[in-house]
Amino acid sequence: MHLIQVDSVQRWMEDLKLMTDCECMCILQSKPISIEKDEQNELILSSQHSTCDNLQLLLKRAWIISTELTRIAQKLDKNRWQRVHSMTVRVNCHVRSMINEYHTFTRSSSEEMHQLEKLLVDKCSEFTAFTERCLQTEDEEILKSMKSCVNETLTTVAQYFGQLIELVLTHEAQNLLRQIELSGSLYVMESAISSLFSLAQEGAHLCRIIAKEGGVVSLFKICRQDCFRCLYPQTLRTLASICCVEEGMHQLEKVDGILCLADILTDNSHSEATHAEAAAVIAQITSPHLTFTQHLSSFLENMEEIVTALVKLCQEASSGEVFLLASAALANITFFDTMACEILLQLNAMKILLAACSDKHIVDTPYSRDQVVTILANMSVLDQCASEIIQGNGVQLLMEMLFEKSSSGNPAEVAACERVQQKSAVTLARLSRDPEVADAAIKLSCIPRLIKLCRSPTERNNSDSVLVACLAALRRLAVMSPGGLEDSDFQQLVKPRLVDSFLLCTNMEESFV
Repeated sequence: MHLIQVDSVQRWMEDLKLMTDCECMCILQSKPISIEKDEQNELILSSQHSTCDNLQLLLKRAWIISTELTRIAQKLDKNRWQRVHSMTVRVNCHVRSMINEYHTFTRSSSEEMHQLEKLLVDKCSEFTAFTERCLQTEDEEILKSMKSCVNETLTTVAQYFGQLIELVLTHEAQNLLRQIELSGSLYVMESAISSLFSLAQEGAHLCRIIAKEGGVVSLFKICRQDCFRCLYPQTLRTLASICCVEEGMHQLEKVDGILCLADILTDNSHSEATHAEAAAVIAQITSPHLTFTQHLSSFLENMEEIVTALVKLCQEASSGEVFLLASAALANITFFDTMACEILLQLNAMKILLAACSDKHIVDTPYSRDQVVTILANMSVLDQCASEIIQGNGVQLLMEMLFEKSSSGNPAEVAACERVQQKSAVTLARLSRDPEVADAAIKLSCIPRLIKLCRSPTERNNSDSVLVACLAALRRLAVMSPGGLEDSDFQQLVKPRLVDSFLLCTNMEESFV
């Protein structure tokens, strides 16, 4: 009776935003009504978009739907039924729009995909109708009983949506790889590789899909054909992205990818850009952060050739970016196998790296210095390393690295600066077992700098790892020159157990008392 007494226009106005027909919303959303920049919920599909643009649009739409589903679950927990329903309507609309958009640029789709699309659309409609009924119900007990059904429906929608996106991305990866395999046109292949690279940038899950569909195999086929040399840099860059996942690494091993990379690096007829991108792949597959590099047995067989080529690339690098890629590969290899350090010593790598650091156009960022000092730290376990450091004025460089500071405040750069400080202190601690190195460090006033880093949290950006490294280096130098410390510094930073000095410094206000 209450509904009948309410003015019909007023009732219509109240219900309008919740009861809008989904099909109408889909149609309206596909029509651009302004030329302003697209907003998150106003995605417009142009018929002139490339495959790469279309995939990016699809991924953006998928991200929005995923975010909306998460928000629906949060609102459902708080029993905010009106918000749940309005967001359900929006998800329904986005799902239909995504499917419509996908069919405007895909050439073909499987029967399995059509079935999954229908299941998802039907379940979204059911979800919308269900939440509408909940909105019209005022009985708390009934709502409570309906809530579990809504949760179950939400879970099913999310499951169908995830399966559909997986299928769509797999289908697109297959299409791109088919273009790479079958097309004789350089333009088509270049476009397909570019789209594949964009897909790989979307995260590890996409890289796994590409690897499982044979992406690594197809890309290495290109790198083994001289007629495609102009595509090598782009192809290698894509390989570096895909090989961040275990599936990519397994595929690389199966197609003897290490030997192919070694051949490219040692072939002087290739461009510097090609060598740099090959170095990037080496850096990726030897990353110490990966837990699945043990199977790269073929790497050890080709390591001397690869290390030699990388040292040469560092020496001849024409830009900071090329040096960074080559030095990053070398730094990772020194973690990968200890024999690498001995090879580097034989190749006079220490001298080459120290000389490069004096060229500010080549070693121009904390990231590059991080790679150099990583190599120095790992090589410093070798006894012969000390004389190389002395001859190349390396102690002076390590001292300068203790002052590394970020100029931009960018979090990644700040973290790189911390690593530079930590590793330079570690290198000093290791090398100072040699009296000549220790004497050079003391003459360059390393002890006061180490004390300041220990006592002043801001100098080390409150980094505990820098603090531990500096305490270790300070204690090693104090053995060689006990008179170089004030009594208070000796009593607080050297005499106690390292853990006690660490706790003292972490709780210390910035002071030099």
